[in-house]
Amino acid sequence: MDSIQKNLLSQVADLHEVPSGAYNIRENGKTSGRNTTANIDIVTKEDKKGIDIIIKAGTKNESVHIPVIISQTGYEEMVYNDFFIGEDCDVTIVAGCGIHNTGDDSARHDGIHSFFVGKNAKVKYVEKHYGEGDGNGENIMNPTTVIELDEGAYMELDTLQIKGVSSTERVTKAKLGKDANLVIREKIMTHGRQYAKTDFVVDLDGENSGANVISRSVAKDDSHQVFYSKINGNNRCTGHTECDAIVMDNAKVSAIPEITANNIDASLIHEAAIGKIAGEQLIKLMSLGLTEKEAEEQIVNGFLK
Repeated sequence: MDSIQKNLLSQVADLHEVPSGAYNIRENGKTSGRNTTANIDIVTKEDKKGIDIIIKAGTKNESVHIPVIISQTGYEEMVYNDFFIGEDCDVTIVAGCGIHNTGDDSARHDGIHSFFVGKNAKVKYVEKHYGEGDGNGENIMNPTTVIELDEGAYMELDTLQIKGVSSTERVTKAKLGKDANLVIREKIMTHGRQYAKTDFVVDLDGENSGANVISRSVAKDDSHQVFYSKINGNNRCTGHTECDAIVMDNAKVSAIPEITANNIDASLIHEAAIGKIAGEQLIKLMSLGLTEKEAEEQIVNGFLK
């Protein structure tokens, strides 16, 4: 790999060398590296672009890295990745997409990741998106995540849009079984004329299931963000959705949380807060010697940390 491709990998997957454990690295539509382990298999799909990741029951303290990098202007793709996580697993999955576009054409990656998490399994899923380039072409990423949690399963979903993504529509759909729990943490920053839309739909079908959806975002310049979140309480369950956003310059942010109790024992909460950086925060940091711009950067970085 050249320096550009190595930088993309470090940005989206924190990889500075070949990772230990299982991995599949996709570069401009082709597999550039793959490794499997005794407990984790990665198989190329035959009917469409993508892979199946199969994790044996009882697998613990192992990881899977599946980053995608695009450095070819005008390249567009749709990829389907399915994860089959066996019972009683405890694993970490690191995905993400990085685009380096120096041309006038758009570069685009759309991905549908489907997770089938077995009974009492525990999964941490980390997904980062990053774009760069000095051309006029757009960097477009549209990730879809579909989650099915079996009885007692637990999943953490951490998503981060770092910078440089011209347009994104992020969709997450989840169905939870008995005693299953889902935690979603989303962090997004937009600038320029970028557009970001997120859409969460969680069905709490199982008794004593629970979900916590948290979004933090910063919108700068003339960018536009839209946040949708819908939690359906279909049994005795607990659900919480929260959106906190900082709006700056001429940016726009819309937050539309929705909760629906379809069972008398469903306990659901939604929260949304949008506002500018508080003046007293800026004054305090500027009194320590920071410029206004430096103070804003410190506040934004702390908010998204």
